[in-house]
Order: sequence, then structure tokens, then C-alpha cells
Amino acid sequence: MASGQLSRAEALACSDCRHACHVMLYSDTKTQLFGRTPIRHIILMQMRFDGLLGFPGGLVNPSEETLEAGLGRELLEELGVALPISVDDHVDSCRAPASSPSSSHLITHFYVKKMEEEQIREVERAAASTATDHGQEVLGMVRIPLYTMKGGGGLASFLSHSFIGNARSQLVDSLLRFNLIAPEELHKALTHSLKIHTHTAEDLKAALALTEARRKRF
Repeated sequence: MASGQLSRAEALACSDCRHACHVMLYSDTKTQLFGRTPIRHIILMQMRFDGLLGFPGGLVNPSEETLEAGLGRELLEELGVALPISVDDHVDSCRAPASSPSSSHLITHFYVKKMEEEQIREVERAAASTATDHGQEVLGMVRIPLYTMKGGGGLASFLSHSFIGNARSQLVDSLLRFNLIAPEELHKALTHSLKIHTHTAEDLKAALALTEARRKRF
């Protein structure tokens, strides 16, 4: 078992830990971008209130509800639709990265649920129109581009964004686990994403220098 990974039973036995459940919703699709680039799969993530990308879900209390019931409650608030989540959709449980005090003693439970394309589209419509948290905890749903455009746009650019906690690793693992992308294609995208990170850091330094110059003038 990988570092930080727990069995479901081990995770639920941790009574002094907080628990959070999240889910990756996806469907197959035959649609094409610009009529020529296969999209292949619709995979949903969300832009969070803090500007980070993550999966729908949130904190649950196993002493008061099942993990799946708690996740369903969170989805209703964030997506505006009730989605049945079962134990069979559970992929893994692990300790959250110790990147901040808020992640201390936090166990994340990750689920993957395959749906029909029209069901996914209904989730997108509801998330933007009836979801309680739209515009507050959730700024909007986004689709993951699994294709690569000339110049490296697409998946590589998406992976270069900032993700909450272990959401990026959960995405990468799920893409491979459910055969949604070829390993060599994902490897190429991640390699290019590292180059994008380098350019982004340079742009941020230039923007910071400009800001410092303006501050000194006033």
C-alpha cells in the first residue's frame, strides 16, 4: 500500500481524524473539438472559492452518516442534483498532504462515478443554475481537456494549474486506473506541464517586480 494510503476500515477506525469525501464524475463522449479533435471523455472538476481546482465534495462525519451519504449531501449543495454514490464507487482513502495546519489529521476518501453523457450535462446545467453553493464555495464547473493541441495546449496546460491537496494526483491516478488516457500520452503532458510551470514562475516574478516598482513610486 502506497505511503499515506489506508484501507477503508483503517480510515473509519481513525476516530480522532476528520474525513472528507470527493468524487470524479465522468462519461464517454463522441463529440469533437472544432469538429476534428476527439474529446473522448467528459471529466468534471470545479474551480473552488480559493482559486484552486478540486473535485466536488467536502467534509463528512462518519459518526453521524455514512461516507456515501455525506458525499451525496455535499454534491446536492455544490451541484444542485442528488447523485447516488455507492461503496462500489470508492477508489481509495489516504491521509491528506500535511501542507497546512487545516490538513492535520484529515483523511480523504476518493470516489469515481461513470455516468451517461446527458447525465453529466444535466449536472453542469444544475451546478450553474440551482446549486446552493454556486458563486460562493464553488465558482464553476470545468471540464478536463484530455487532448493536446499544437503548441502543447490542452491537458498539459490544465495540469499546470494549481490544485487543492492531492486532487492533481487523484486525477492522474484515475486517468490511468480507468484507462482514460494512454500512459505515454499522460507522461508527455506532465513533462510539458513542468515547462509551463517554469514559464509561469518567470511571468510571476516579472509581475512582482513591476508591482514593487509601482509601490516605490507612490
